[in-house]
Amino acid sequence: MTIMLSDGRPMPRIGLGTWPMNDNEARQAVTHAVSLGYRLIDTAASYGNETGVGAAVADARVAREELFVTTKLRGSQHGYDAAMRGFEESRARLGLDYVDLYLIHWPLPGRGLYVDTWRAFVHLREQGLARSIGVSNFTPEQIERLVAETGVWPVVNQVELHPLFAQRDLRAWHAEHDIVTESWSPLGAGGKLLDEPVVADLATAHGRTPAQVVLRWHVQLGAVPIPKSADPGRMRQNFEVFDFSLSDEEMARLAALDGAGRIGGDPDTYVEL
Repeated sequence: MTIMLSDGRPMPRIGLGTWPMNDNEARQAVTHAVSLGYRLIDTAASYGNETGVGAAVADARVAREELFVTTKLRGSQHGYDAAMRGFEESRARLGLDYVDLYLIHWPLPGRGLYVDTWRAFVHLREQGLARSIGVSNFTPEQIERLVAETGVWPVVNQVELHPLFAQRDLRAWHAEHDIVTESWSPLGAGGKLLDEPVVADLATAHGRTPAQVVLRWHVQLGAVPIPKSADPGRMRQNFEVFDFSLSDEEMARLAALDGAGRIGGDPDTYVEL
């Protein structure tokens, strides 16, 4: 199952998140995920596990072209030259000729360098080193500035998204501008979301796990969730969300959970090193 990016490249509809795994954990998790059918793998320079992810990709019993590897630039390497170096360091740790999707991890507007950083990303795409380029945790205003100064739209914005923080306006804006919404922390945090009575009711009604119900919500919204799990059983369950569907009424019940607010940082104020 894939979704088409605005640059014409297909992206898998669900992936494996790898934060906060270390190299060994990431290698084991990615290896198992690929054996289950996962093709989208998400990492970042700041996660400290690109070497492990790359080792699993190298060992994978599928062609490299079948895998969609995403990584992200760390905040300390904003700016054109620093971003170019940061990419080469990530690529070396991953051991890859190219990455499928390269994201600016956070906008860090206080540093004022994300436009220069984006210019480096455009160059990397033109060289074929980053097949697709996008952003993470950006607001519409920040994306509009990128486009105004470079003429290039990101194909993905990876943001915090789950029923307790549904980002309705942002998702609508993404859809208007043909940007794919990718969901980090798609299952919320601390088990609060999965313990919600409505989630449990829908799981019982469909004979599914609470996590499967929430991940199906993401898929039906047109978002791409990247749940993190190192447990083989949960990993398999998380991937099995394409053989059932939620009704409009059930989607509305989940939508009613919105309002708890963010788990993570605010794109306008967050500082990442």
